[in-house]
Amino acid sequence: MTISGFKTALIVGATGLVGDILAHLLVESPAYDRVQVLTRKPLTWQHPRLQEVPFDFDHPNGLLVRADDIFCCLGTTIKKAGSKEAFRKVDYQYPLDIARLGLENGASQFAIVTAMGANASSTIFYNQVKGDVERDLAALSYPTLLIFRPSLLLGNRSEKRLGERIGSGVMRLFAPLIPAKYKAVDAEKVANAMLTTMQQHHVGHHVFESDNLQRY
Repeated sequence: MTISGFKTALIVGATGLVGDILAHLLVESPAYDRVQVLTRKPLTWQHPRLQEVPFDFDHPNGLLVRADDIFCCLGTTIKKAGSKEAFRKVDYQYPLDIARLGLENGASQFAIVTAMGANASSTIFYNQVKGDVERDLAALSYPTLLIFRPSLLLGNRSEKRLGERIGSGVMRLFAPLIPAKYKAVDAEKVANAMLTTMQQHHVGHHVFESDNLQRY
Protein backbone atom coordinates (compact mmCIF):
# COMPACT_ATOMS: atom_id res chain seq x y z
CA MET A 1 0.00 0.00 0.00
CA THR A 2 1.06 3.64 -0.39
CA ILE A 3 2.77 5.09 2.68
CA SER A 4 4.10 8.67 2.80
CA GLY A 5 4.16 8.98 -0.98
CA PHE A 6 5.82 5.65 -1.67
CA LYS A 7 4.19 3.34 -4.19
CA THR A 8 4.72 -0.41 -4.21
CA ALA A 9 4.32 -2.91 -7.03
CA LEU A 10 4.04 -6.62 -6.39
CA ILE A 11 4.75 -9.21 -9.05
CA VAL A 12 3.91 -12.89 -8.97
CA GLY A 13 5.52 -15.22 -11.50
CA ALA A 14 8.71 -13.19 -11.95
CA THR A 15 10.72 -16.18 -13.19
CA GLY A 16 8.48 -16.81 -16.20
CA LEU A 17 8.87 -15.43 -19.71
CA VAL A 18 6.70 -12.32 -19.29
CA GLY A 19 7.28 -12.01 -15.56
CA ASP A 20 11.07 -11.80 -15.80
CA ILE A 21 10.90 -9.02 -18.37
CA LEU A 22 8.23 -7.19 -16.38
CA ALA A 23 10.17 -7.42 -13.12
CA HIS A 24 13.18 -5.75 -14.76
CA LEU A 25 10.92 -3.03 -16.18
CA LEU A 26 9.27 -2.41 -12.82
CA VAL A 27 12.51 -1.84 -10.88
CA GLU A 28 13.59 0.74 -13.46
CA SER A 29 10.21 2.48 -13.59
CA PRO A 30 9.92 5.84 -11.79
CA ALA A 31 6.33 4.89 -10.96
CA TYR A 32 7.44 2.64 -8.11
CA ASP A 33 9.71 3.10 -5.11
CA ARG A 34 9.63 -0.59 -4.25
CA VAL A 35 9.00 -3.79 -6.19
CA GLN A 36 8.11 -6.89 -4.22
CA VAL A 37 8.48 -10.32 -5.77
CA LEU A 38 6.79 -13.36 -4.25
CA THR A 39 9.24 -16.23 -4.68
CA ARG A 40 9.64 -19.89 -3.88
CA LYS A 41 13.39 -19.68 -4.40
CA PRO A 42 15.84 -16.73 -4.67
CA LEU A 43 16.11 -14.83 -7.94
CA THR A 44 19.40 -14.81 -9.84
CA TRP A 45 19.61 -11.01 -9.92
CA GLN A 46 19.25 -8.07 -7.54
CA HIS A 47 18.30 -4.40 -7.61
CA PRO A 48 18.10 -1.70 -4.90
CA ARG A 49 14.32 -1.40 -5.37
CA LEU A 50 13.75 -5.14 -5.46
CA GLN A 51 12.45 -6.92 -2.38
CA GLU A 52 12.18 -10.70 -2.56
CA VAL A 53 9.48 -12.18 -0.35
CA PRO A 54 9.70 -15.95 0.24
CA PHE A 55 6.15 -17.19 -0.17
CA ASP A 56 4.36 -20.51 0.21
CA PHE A 57 1.56 -20.41 -2.35
CA ASP A 58 -0.14 -23.40 -0.75
CA HIS A 59 -0.24 -21.65 2.62
CA PRO A 60 -0.53 -17.94 1.77
CA ASN A 61 0.08 -15.35 4.44
CA GLY A 62 -2.02 -12.24 3.95
CA LEU A 63 0.44 -10.07 5.84
CA LEU A 64 2.95 -10.50 3.00
CA VAL A 65 0.65 -9.34 0.24
CA ARG A 66 0.76 -5.57 0.57
CA ALA A 67 1.05 -3.40 -2.53
CA ASP A 68 -0.70 -0.73 -4.54
CA ASP A 69 -0.47 -2.52 -7.90
CA ILE A 70 -0.29 -6.29 -8.37
CA PHE A 71 1.00 -7.94 -11.53
CA CYS A 72 0.27 -11.65 -11.95
CA CYS A 73 2.28 -13.57 -14.55
CA LEU A 74 1.77 -17.04 -13.12
CA GLY A 75 1.29 -19.83 -15.61
CA THR A 76 2.30 -23.39 -16.32
CA THR A 77 1.37 -26.28 -18.60
CA ILE A 78 -0.48 -29.47 -17.79
CA LYS A 79 2.65 -31.43 -18.72
CA LYS A 80 4.87 -29.47 -16.33
CA ALA A 81 2.25 -29.37 -13.57
CA GLY A 82 1.68 -33.11 -13.84
CA SER A 83 -2.11 -33.14 -13.86
CA LYS A 84 -5.15 -31.03 -14.66
CA GLU A 85 -5.71 -30.48 -10.95
CA ALA A 86 -2.17 -29.20 -10.42
CA PHE A 87 -2.44 -26.98 -13.49
CA ARG A 88 -5.67 -25.45 -12.19
CA LYS A 89 -4.03 -24.75 -8.83
CA VAL A 90 -1.26 -22.68 -10.44
CA ASP A 91 -3.30 -20.92 -13.12
CA TYR A 92 -6.52 -20.43 -11.17
CA GLN A 93 -6.22 -20.84 -7.42
CA TYR A 94 -2.91 -19.09 -6.83
CA PRO A 95 -3.83 -15.91 -8.78
CA LEU A 96 -7.20 -15.75 -7.07
CA ASP A 97 -5.65 -16.20 -3.61
CA ILE A 98 -3.11 -13.44 -4.26
CA ALA A 99 -5.80 -11.12 -5.61
CA ARG A 100 -8.01 -11.62 -2.56
CA LEU A 101 -5.18 -11.07 -0.10
CA GLY A 102 -3.97 -8.02 -1.98
CA LEU A 103 -7.41 -6.46 -2.04
CA GLU A 104 -7.83 -7.08 1.68
CA ASN A 105 -4.54 -5.26 2.30
CA GLY A 106 -5.21 -2.19 0.21
CA ALA A 107 -4.30 -3.00 -3.40
CA SER A 108 -6.38 -1.08 -5.91
CA GLN A 109 -5.10 -2.39 -9.25
CA PHE A 110 -4.60 -5.97 -10.43
CA ALA A 111 -3.19 -7.06 -13.79
CA ILE A 112 -3.01 -10.65 -15.02
CA VAL A 113 -1.82 -12.54 -18.09
CA THR A 114 -4.32 -15.19 -19.19
CA ALA A 115 -4.53 -16.35 -22.81
CA MET A 116 -6.27 -15.77 -26.11
CA GLY A 117 -9.50 -17.77 -26.13
CA ALA A 118 -10.04 -17.62 -22.37
CA ASN A 119 -13.66 -18.59 -21.77
CA ALA A 120 -15.24 -20.20 -18.72
CA SER A 121 -17.71 -21.96 -21.03
CA SER A 122 -15.04 -23.41 -23.32
CA THR A 123 -14.87 -27.16 -23.89
CA ILE A 124 -11.05 -26.82 -23.98
CA PHE A 125 -9.76 -27.28 -20.44
CA TYR A 126 -6.91 -24.75 -20.76
CA ASN A 127 -9.20 -22.00 -22.05
CA GLN A 128 -11.84 -22.88 -19.48
CA VAL A 129 -9.42 -22.46 -16.57
CA LYS A 130 -8.23 -19.12 -17.95
CA GLY A 131 -11.84 -18.03 -18.30
CA ASP A 132 -12.66 -19.18 -14.78
CA VAL A 133 -9.92 -17.07 -13.25
CA GLU A 134 -10.97 -14.02 -15.28
CA ARG A 135 -14.58 -14.42 -14.16
CA ASP A 136 -13.77 -14.85 -10.49
CA LEU A 137 -11.24 -12.03 -10.43
CA ALA A 138 -13.90 -9.73 -11.87
CA ALA A 139 -16.23 -10.77 -9.04
CA LEU A 140 -13.74 -9.40 -6.49
CA SER A 141 -14.62 -5.85 -7.59
CA TYR A 142 -11.11 -4.45 -7.84
CA PRO A 143 -11.21 -0.73 -8.66
CA THR A 144 -9.00 -1.63 -11.63
CA LEU A 145 -8.71 -5.09 -13.20
CA LEU A 146 -6.56 -5.46 -16.32
CA ILE A 147 -6.60 -8.73 -18.25
CA PHE A 148 -4.09 -9.50 -21.00
CA ARG A 149 -4.83 -12.29 -23.47
CA PRO A 150 -1.76 -12.93 -25.63
CA SER A 151 -1.59 -15.44 -28.45
CA LEU A 152 1.51 -17.64 -28.63
CA LEU A 153 4.32 -15.87 -26.76
CA LEU A 154 7.69 -15.27 -28.40
CA GLY A 155 10.85 -14.97 -26.34
CA ASN A 156 13.67 -16.88 -24.69
CA ARG A 157 12.36 -19.13 -21.94
CA SER A 158 14.60 -20.65 -19.29
CA GLU A 159 12.62 -23.85 -19.85
CA LYS A 160 12.30 -25.37 -23.31
CA ARG A 161 8.81 -26.14 -24.61
CA LEU A 162 8.98 -28.13 -27.84
CA GLY A 163 5.42 -27.34 -28.87
CA GLU A 164 5.95 -23.62 -28.45
CA ARG A 165 9.24 -23.71 -30.40
CA ILE A 166 7.50 -25.42 -33.30
CA GLY A 167 4.51 -23.11 -33.05
CA SER A 168 6.61 -19.96 -32.98
CA GLY A 169 8.54 -21.16 -36.03
CA VAL A 170 5.32 -21.72 -37.94
CA MET A 171 3.96 -18.36 -36.77
CA ARG A 172 7.05 -16.53 -38.00
CA LEU A 173 7.04 -18.33 -41.34
CA PHE A 174 3.41 -17.59 -42.12
CA ALA A 175 3.15 -14.26 -40.27
CA PRO A 176 1.98 -12.27 -43.34
CA LEU A 177 -0.98 -14.64 -43.78
CA ILE A 178 -2.08 -14.82 -40.15
CA PRO A 179 -4.81 -12.40 -38.92
CA ALA A 180 -3.51 -9.89 -36.38
CA LYS A 181 -5.54 -11.40 -33.54
CA TYR A 182 -3.81 -14.77 -33.92
CA LYS A 183 -0.24 -13.66 -34.59
CA ALA A 184 2.39 -14.61 -32.02
CA VAL A 185 3.34 -11.71 -29.76
CA ASP A 186 6.68 -10.89 -28.17
CA ALA A 187 6.69 -11.34 -24.41
CA GLU A 188 8.35 -7.94 -24.13
CA LYS A 189 5.29 -6.32 -25.69
CA VAL A 190 3.02 -7.98 -23.15
CA ALA A 191 5.22 -6.80 -20.28
CA ASN A 192 5.31 -3.27 -21.69
CA ALA A 193 1.54 -3.29 -22.07
CA MET A 194 1.06 -4.35 -18.45
CA LEU A 195 3.32 -1.62 -17.08
CA THR A 196 2.00 1.10 -19.39
CA THR A 197 -1.71 0.46 -18.91
CA MET A 198 -1.31 0.15 -15.14
CA GLN A 199 -0.06 3.74 -15.09
CA GLN A 200 -3.13 4.94 -16.98
CA HIS A 201 -5.37 4.21 -13.98
CA HIS A 202 -8.24 2.67 -15.87
CA VAL A 203 -11.44 2.31 -13.90
CA GLY A 204 -13.21 -1.03 -13.88
CA HIS A 205 -12.57 -4.24 -15.80
CA HIS A 206 -10.59 -4.08 -19.06
CA VAL A 207 -9.48 -6.84 -21.44
CA PHE A 208 -6.57 -6.44 -23.87
CA GLU A 209 -6.61 -8.94 -26.72
CA SER A 210 -3.46 -10.14 -28.46
CA ASP A 211 -3.75 -7.84 -31.48
CA ASN A 212 -3.92 -4.83 -29.15
CA LEU A 213 -0.71 -5.93 -27.44
CA GLN A 214 1.28 -5.77 -30.68
CA ARG A 215 1.52 -1.99 -30.50
CA TYR A 216 3.42 -1.82 -27.20
